[in-house]
Amino acid sequence: MAQVAFLDNLLREYLVFRGYSSTLKALDVEQRNEREQHQHFRAEKIIEQFNNAVQIYDLNALRTLWLHLDNNLFTKLEHTYAVAVKKLENSLLKYYLVTAYSNNKMDKVSEFFNKMAGELQQQSEWKDWFYFPFCKNAEESPTFALYFTKQWQDTLLLSLRNFLTTVYQCLPQPTFVRAEQEAVHMQRLQEENARLRSRVQQLQQEQLQQQQQQQSQQLASAGSSQNLASGNNSESTARRRSAYRQQQSLSDILPFDISPPGHIVDDFCIIASEANSVAQASDAQARGLKMLIRNIGSGGSPVLGRKDNASASTSGEKSSKRRSGSVGRSWI
Repeated sequence: MAQVAFLDNLLREYLVFRGYSSTLKALDVEQRNEREQHQHFRAEKIIEQFNNAVQIYDLNALRTLWLHLDNNLFTKLEHTYAVAVKKLENSLLKYYLVTAYSNNKMDKVSEFFNKMAGELQQQSEWKDWFYFPFCKNAEESPTFALYFTKQWQDTLLLSLRNFLTTVYQCLPQPTFVRAEQEAVHMQRLQEENARLRSRVQQLQQEQLQQQQQQQSQQLASAGSSQNLASGNNSESTARRRSAYRQQQSLSDILPFDISPPGHIVDDFCIIASEANSVAQASDAQARGLKMLIRNIGSGGSPVLGRKDNASASTSGEKSSKRRSGSVGRSWI
């Protein structure tokens, strides 16, 4: 309230400076008649203005006052109040019609429908009310009897008063009253914006450093991966070569172009014949020694000696033939 009183004094100085004497007098009268300084919008005054427009059958004043409230107050409310606002508007218009009908002002009733028919015919709530100008004894009709009762009229004015009181209490203060608060709020917002800008710049620098580090790490990892890839390639090629070598068989190996040696049997035949001749000579010497010993020991005849020699010679020949044959067969 201190801010409101301060602004009232500023407004008074401004009116004096501009020379608005009549406006200044009206402000003084309003301030003297105001009972409570904090209630700048009193619902009772609005209700009195509505009731006065209905009693003098001033449809234009009624519509103008409602449009002013709708544009300046009701549009700032939440969407949940839109249904209540529309219902109060329709009830206020019905209150105007019932009052004019009760006072035999049928011209005002006809004027109402001539002006409002284009707007009301689109609403289902007003479908039965277009029969109202032609209805005789409307206060006895089941459709319109409720609106002629004093209880409904008093309830309408009370509901409108409570609604306006609630709206006035919930309205935000005007910018002119909140000038100082707005200045402090703007300064705080500017400081917060500066702090956020510095924070954004710091984050951008950190992000740039992280990107550089990631690029360097990617380059290093790329180099190591290339080295590993080359090593793996060399190992794989070596493994493939070894596997290829293992897969090769002896049939795949081509022999060297070497001329074959002479026939091997000829050399072995020569060795066998030499061995036979040596064996025959040794047998002949053994036979000669045997004959000499036999002649010396027995003292026999030369005929028997010749016979023995002949038999020995034949047996020697047979043995030599066996030996030569066995040796030849074994070598062959």
